[in-house]
Amino acid sequence: MVKKRIKPLLAALVALFFATFMAGTSVDAASKPNYVISTDATYAPFDFQDKNNQYVGIDMDILKEVAKRNNFTYTLKPMSFNAAAQMVANGQADGIIAGMMINDSRKEVYDVSTPYYQSGVAWITKPNSSIKSLDDLKGKTVALKTGTAAANYGASLKDKYGFKVKYFNDTDTMYNDVVNGNTAATFEDYPVIQYAIKNGVKLQVRNPKDLGNAGGVGFFVKKGENAQLLSQFNTTLAAMKKDGTYDKIINKYLNASQSTFVGSEKDNKTTWGILKSNQHAFWEGLLQTAILTIAGIVLASLWGLLLGIMGISEWKFLRGLSTTIIYAFRGLPLMVLAFFIYIGLPGVIGMKIPAFTAGLLTLILNEGAYTGAFVRGGFESVDVGQMEAARSLGLTHRQAIWKVIVPQGLKITVPSFVNQFIITLKDTSILSAIGILELTQTGTLIVARNSQGFRVWAIIAAIYLIVITLLTWFSNWLKKKIA
Repeated sequence: MVKKRIKPLLAALVALFFATFMAGTSVDAASKPNYVISTDATYAPFDFQDKNNQYVGIDMDILKEVAKRNNFTYTLKPMSFNAAAQMVANGQADGIIAGMMINDSRKEVYDVSTPYYQSGVAWITKPNSSIKSLDDLKGKTVALKTGTAAANYGASLKDKYGFKVKYFNDTDTMYNDVVNGNTAATFEDYPVIQYAIKNGVKLQVRNPKDLGNAGGVGFFVKKGENAQLLSQFNTTLAAMKKDGTYDKIINKYLNASQSTFVGSEKDNKTTWGILKSNQHAFWEGLLQTAILTIAGIVLASLWGLLLGIMGISEWKFLRGLSTTIIYAFRGLPLMVLAFFIYIGLPGVIGMKIPAFTAGLLTLILNEGAYTGAFVRGGFESVDVGQMEAARSLGLTHRQAIWKVIVPQGLKITVPSFVNQFIITLKDTSILSAIGILELTQTGTLIVARNSQGFRVWAIIAAIYLIVITLLTWFSNWLKKKIA
């Protein structure tokens, strides 16, 4: 009887995953060639979202022109820089354009275009800082963004000048760490920090006439693959420089007023202005968070219920399997699991996994393990006399489980299910690391554009707090009803 009930459940789960996967990967084979291009959309002026929540920047305009002139389409995958680079290295994406500096170590992993921008690394402090030279950094801590050429250059100087390093995953947090005095300085590509300072970040470049690690910025593909795409990029770039299109793009982002992309001052200098001008983006981010949360908790609950039933099975193998699965996925950090499924697993199975599918699977496995643990505990808390009474009435072990233990155990665990719903809601924020545009990633993109970290994150925090408060009230009401 248990098997009859479990098989339809497993079939439904498999069908849902298949449908989600196919929805995320379907491409019209008869249409133009379509490439998957990854990027870091928090790296203005190369890649960022404008006031209309459109992806713009030097990289985006160059890529758009290359696609137009070579009659192909592309699917953009914005995410953290490290994840974006790994996607290409593992074959999840066809190329990356993210203000990425060309160096020898990267040439060992990628094939790279001719440089489309020449840059160098600046070192930056607060305007009123007592640090005037690199020698003054001795014994201090310097902020670096992981995976960037600027970080590599900064780290290469730490022994020479005697400073320590502290790494960050996003640019805005790194900048604010210096602004707030937690770290003494940072290293950054010159055009990127130029844009940030012009947009109101209170930092100062200390070496504008003596930039370090000068080099080119390029478009990268996996080594030995996508030679045609790389050739098209190089050919089109040369043509764009010849006909003046390239200069127009560079001037558009380096010389235009920042209000062109960010919006008016009233839209960015007050909390209400930011909320009003970005209301559509906040709503879309909240909606994606809600979809992930609801889908995640429903499927995780079903998976957790199955694990809980396995945990009280009369078969020792099923009990051991349940314990092992719960132990393994409760012990894995959510972000590590997300990266493994989205970036690591495709290299093993040879199939691309859409970000939404990877994020949903991450929630199911992680939250389902926690659910399985408290569901099993709920079943085990049912008085043993209930099982004995059921068996004495002639019920088999399986019948006693389904008709007596499960109904009573689930009643005990209902409040825990609601609490897990709240936890799942908060855990969706971690999935921003693999490029899912939920509420936290929405905030990251807005901050990258307007550099108003305090106000934007205050709005995001308030939205989370309102939703979680409503869920907490519901949880308390439900507990009273059950009591």
